[in-house]
Amino acid sequence: MSDFHLPHDHGEALHLAPLHEQLQNVAHFSKVCDIFKQLSDPTRVRIFWLLNHQEECVINLAAMFDMSSPAISHHLRSLAESGLIAGRRRGKEVYYRAADTLQIKLLHEIVEQVMEITCPEEAVDFQASQAEIIRHVHDELTENLSRRVTIEELSRKYLMNTTTLKRVFKEVYGESIAAHMKKHRMEEAALRLKKTTEDVSAIAKAVGFESPSRFCAVFRETFGLSPGEYRRAQAEMGGSEEG
Repeated sequence: MSDFHLPHDHGEALHLAPLHEQLQNVAHFSKVCDIFKQLSDPTRVRIFWLLNHQEECVINLAAMFDMSSPAISHHLRSLAESGLIAGRRRGKEVYYRAADTLQIKLLHEIVEQVMEITCPEEAVDFQASQAEIIRHVHDELTENLSRRVTIEELSRKYLMNTTTLKRVFKEVYGESIAAHMKKHRMEEAALRLKKTTEDVSAIAKAVGFESPSRFCAVFRETFGLSPGEYRRAQAEMGGSEEG
């Protein structure tokens, strides 16, 4: 392959050999063609896009696409044979979801970028920027500290793949979702310890901890005091100010 030369030399001979060698690997390009062939059908693109956000059965997909179950099954079979989606059986029902591979996630992101689809359901304008959507994600999380929402749930609700969601959140707020939410939870817990007489278990639950002991460990890690010690210290400071 290193002896291959083009009729016209434009000074790019150093890069020519590896490129020419890759071009000879027709099988690799054929695999890519097979994938894009599947996505040349608008219905299959829509199914693929949806199944990147949530898992669904044939009956529900048929209802969502206003198609018959056999017609949906035909598309699902083609997508599955290409490795774009995977199915799992629960009893008599088969549930489908996009294949969990880096390649499929990248393909999904390409589809979203091309279509400029980055909006969540209802709360955000369809043409909203990713940063605007992330602010809605932030508001939902901080206004519902008692709930533990997974990245996958946020991805499905706001129609943004997990990698993009985490990346844009960090770009907007300067830290990961986990670190940011830990800060909010601890600040809310400290405020409740200072302003209310709620017991530690109730406060732990209010800020998203099912285990009071785990809450106490994270609180001490953050403030250097246990919740009880923090409450007493705040009470003493309040008493000193009043005096």
